[in-house]
Amino acid sequence: MAENIVLSNTEYKVVGTRPIRPDGTDKVTGRAKYGGDYQTAGILYGKVLRSSHAHARIKSIDTSKALAMTGVEAVLTGADMPGANKDGASRGTQMASDNLMARGKAVYKGHAIAAVAAVNQHVAEAAVALIKVDFEVLPPVMDVRQAMADDSPLIQEDLTTTDLGERTDKKSNIATHVQFTQGDIEKGFAAADVIVEREFTNKMVHQGYIEPQTASAIWNESGEITIWTSTQGAFTARDAIAPILDMPVSKIKVVPMEIGGGFGGKIPVYLEPIAALLSKKSGRTVKMTMTRAETFESTGPTSGTYMKVKMGATSAGDIIAAQAYLAYEAGGFPGSLVGAGAQCIFAPYDIENMQADGYDVLVN
Repeated sequence: MAENIVLSNTEYKVVGTRPIRPDGTDKVTGRAKYGGDYQTAGILYGKVLRSSHAHARIKSIDTSKALAMTGVEAVLTGADMPGANKDGASRGTQMASDNLMARGKAVYKGHAIAAVAAVNQHVAEAAVALIKVDFEVLPPVMDVRQAMADDSPLIQEDLTTTDLGERTDKKSNIATHVQFTQGDIEKGFAAADVIVEREFTNKMVHQGYIEPQTASAIWNESGEITIWTSTQGAFTARDAIAPILDMPVSKIKVVPMEIGGGFGGKIPVYLEPIAALLSKKSGRTVKMTMTRAETFESTGPTSGTYMKVKMGATSAGDIIAAQAYLAYEAGGFPGSLVGAGAQCIFAPYDIENMQADGYDVLVN
């Protein structure tokens, strides 16, 4: 029989010691460089015009006054996004790009509509205010259960549901339905002495990291792009940026800066492709940083959810059946982590009969 080992009586190389943090000195002395600290000669500052509507069709965008303003070097709209506007672009590329810069519709408050690059932040903010957008305001869909109804307004008109791995022709706000099963769920509940059912709703929660999203980019004359950004994954960011810009990954270099908190929120890209395209237009390095309000409105938090859970147990206390219905808010584009939720909800338990259904649902 194995004996209990008291760690204090065993010497380890790392466990129980106080290793020196390799980045500690740089951080406490201010030498560490975060994304917002990046500077270079001739740098321009980017600013994004964001939708004040949760759901609206973009009828027209007039950027002429902004482009004519002294100090403005470049203006960008959804029409300038190379990946989304490429012939034969995949649905995934189009949606990834449209999330960063809207083309036909704004599908959440804070959705990027246009961007400018100017000689300083004040000029950039003034130029953004000169851009005129003609919106057709549409009914917003704010609740996941409302969004799943057959008569709900469609957030992405061309989106069809992928049901249990099969692409269907049904247009819906339900992007994906996944299911995980084991045993015989009906048999399990029939044998249960006690059955408990509960419903739960959770609101969206943002990660709340201290440092907002920030990125600087240069698109040089050789067609090579270098991006300095606070990211949780330099190669993940590079792979996400490439199809949006319709560029090979070999032409993109992502330099990860120190990161002021992420918690998963700094794995996706938001400003990086926009800064790169503004750099291409202007021929200069472009730096972009979100405000706190922009971070909350325009970057990906954890999903709001609606969940139903049913569990059956014997009088001896053994759980013999469990069923879950999970509907996760994806926001205006598919991509909630409902698949992981469905995989994990019963994972800590040894349950003979179980079924978990997960729904990735678009809301505004």
